[in-house]
Amino acid sequence: MSKPKITSALKKAPVLQETLVYTIANNLYINLTDRCTLACEFCPKIQGSMDVHEYNLLLSSRHNADEYITQIGDPTRYDEVVFCGFGEPTLRLKELLKIACYCKEAGTRVRVNTDGLGNLVNKRNILPELAHCVDALSVSMNAQNETVYNQHCAPALQGSYQNMLEFLQLAPQYIADTTASAIDGLDGVDIKACEQQAISMGVKFRRRVLDIVG
Repeated sequence: MSKPKITSALKKAPVLQETLVYTIANNLYINLTDRCTLACEFCPKIQGSMDVHEYNLLLSSRHNADEYITQIGDPTRYDEVVFCGFGEPTLRLKELLKIACYCKEAGTRVRVNTDGLGNLVNKRNILPELAHCVDALSVSMNAQNETVYNQHCAPALQGSYQNMLEFLQLAPQYIADTTASAIDGLDGVDIKACEQQAISMGVKFRRRVLDIVG
């Protein structure tokens, strides 16, 4: 049986200037990768768009950490630096850690938006490494059970839902500010049940709204 492929952008068309970092309000977002361990049906990338606000997040190649740091400049200009975009930042853990350490050492708050599969992908507990340079985690729970999760998220890796829950439960031991999120408006997603599950694991919960990105 062939191994499922991790999803990437639908089309690698060239762009004049790739967006490595972008701002929303006074937060700086790091577009580290467009590859992901999930193929969520609600993700604009899966629907054929690589745009967030006025930014095109298509990446034609992998950029090194120093390129991002150059574009960030002085991170203290921002309220928060957020690893986000249309991909899973823990797929590029080495670069994530180097960039996050640069921002954290300057005195800027750092948040990572993740699908919670970093331990599964990297085959070890990455939370101690993240704890050195990350202030907050936002973990996409997305559903109250595995059936609904698989329906909407189409994970590439077996056992993704359970691994996400294990990551979420473990996270507060290393990063106190951990939040689980789910999108209201998806078929079968019980927001109240997701919230109760998050609270039972000792993390905060954020209700997201369908089709609102960034």
